[in-house]
Amino acid sequence: MNTIDSLEWRYATKKFDNTKKVAKDDLDKLKKAISLSATSYGLELYKVLVIEDKEIREKLLPASWGQQQIVDSSQVIVFCNYTDVDESMIDSYLDLKSKTLGIELAQLEGYGNFMKSTLTEMDSETVQVWTSKQVYIALANLMTAAAELKIDTCPMEGFDAAQYNEILGLSGKGLNAAVVATIGYRSDEDATQNMAKVRKPESELFELI
Repeated sequence: MNTIDSLEWRYATKKFDNTKKVAKDDLDKLKKAISLSATSYGLELYKVLVIEDKEIREKLLPASWGQQQIVDSSQVIVFCNYTDVDESMIDSYLDLKSKTLGIELAQLEGYGNFMKSTLTEMDSETVQVWTSKQVYIALANLMTAAAELKIDTCPMEGFDAAQYNEILGLSGKGLNAAVVATIGYRSDEDATQNMAKVRKPESELFELI
């Protein structure tokens, strides 16, 4: 199973080779993998920023606790969840679904009303937790697809979200930086690449019921 081999190969890359860049064709494949991620109701209540600009990455470095991956990697991927969900987002999704599947919009009205009624029961904090959870599925797909392409990644929660939001102008767009991933190619000097994976034994991790 190639996926298992790829996952055995990958690790959280701490030091990237800043002379190597991910080719556009491969970057497009990673974006497609993110796009194909499962989301609740299919709403895709997040936006994904692909940051290459050197100046912006230098600004993000202090907000990333000084982790050098932010500037040395090929790209920085910032997964941003929407902090509020309104009915217009659902209407846009239903319109897209109608056009994509060739279904009359009226046939989707009941489904749309169900989603809207469910969302109105959520308070603001619950909505933010719910939308932020969605991005982790997309993050996992990115990491797996990258491993298949032998592109290194480092998922990162070690950053100041408020500073990211300010630097990237996210708050004004109703977005929040939820999680970050750097992508590129490992440096020969990254000692962590040679470390064995530390995982619980399957007998402890899994339980058959």
